[in-house]
Amino acid sequence: MVCDIKARERTETREEALSPYAAKSRLTRGRERREEPCPIRTEFQRDRDRIIHCKAFRRLKHKTQVFIAPQGDHYVTRLTHTLEVSQIARTIARALDLNEDLTEAIALGHDLGHTPFGHLGEEVLNELYHGGFRHNEQSLRVVELLEKDGQGLNLTWEVRDGILNHSKGQAEILGEAWGDANTLEGQVCKIADIVAYVNHDVEDAIRAGIISRDDLPEIVTCTLGRTHSQRVDTLVRDIAGCSWPVGGNGGSSVPTIRMTPAVLGAANALLRFLFDRVYKASLAVEEVVRAGRALRLLYVYFLDHEDGLPPELSWLVSDQERKVVDYIAGMTDHYALRLAEEIAP
Repeated sequence: MVCDIKARERTETREEALSPYAAKSRLTRGRERREEPCPIRTEFQRDRDRIIHCKAFRRLKHKTQVFIAPQGDHYVTRLTHTLEVSQIARTIARALDLNEDLTEAIALGHDLGHTPFGHLGEEVLNELYHGGFRHNEQSLRVVELLEKDGQGLNLTWEVRDGILNHSKGQAEILGEAWGDANTLEGQVCKIADIVAYVNHDVEDAIRAGIISRDDLPEIVTCTLGRTHSQRVDTLVRDIAGCSWPVGGNGGSSVPTIRMTPAVLGAANALLRFLFDRVYKASLAVEEVVRAGRALRLLYVYFLDHEDGLPPELSWLVSDQERKVVDYIAGMTDHYALRLAEEIAP
């Protein structure tokens, strides 16, 4: 006999004490396919659990963040990046009385569609595929279609919106081309993503010997701090304090996710520094050239060898090129390199 504990209803009741601008799970815009409510979990909690248990999430542990298949154990992977984004986003959401469960679900799912070899892989697939490739759109495709043999995860609209709208490209932080998600929780994840990667990429670049801590711009060390923990703490506290709807937001009653001008200027200076000294510079290393060559080889090969695609893609109602893109985008770094070596002439 199952005890009627009504845990979901109690959580939904507690959500009423959140900010009036927080997303409430009982008021979700719903799923593409209706499902009976869970007696234990809210709709956003169910989404979080589905993401954690899906295949694409597990593959993130072997996908590169910046450095290609690094030998050291302490370099950031796409999975550890995702966990850092979740932690930072949840801290900000909690400080702003937003829905932490929705924030966590978006953060955990935001990079499910990322390619092997980090942004290099995204650039290569975008160059090769006639329809273009953007990892945020692929992440949405993963949760809507590719998982569970074409059924997808059937996530709520709010989580899917946050996943789709988290990407920023090379846009200046909170600049004109920044864009926004349609919930405050999605906006929090968007800014938490950049807080996470600009800081852990600094540490990885120092670990790899590409830069030293003394190379960081003075505005960064003076405003944000010299260490990783100092910089993250400064950014998180600034975002939380500046985004609060009363006082730090010019007296406005509606919260806006933002930073103070001084901290925003330092954060953008750090972002520009990374593009100039780390991201662009890393394109010259031998491993990156090898990775790009492997992706191009895989792409051409599977366009001509449809029978080589895995059976789990056979149900896709897509053209051959789209199936190849889905297959390659889902690969881990080591699998892509190994497979390219096996099929190389």
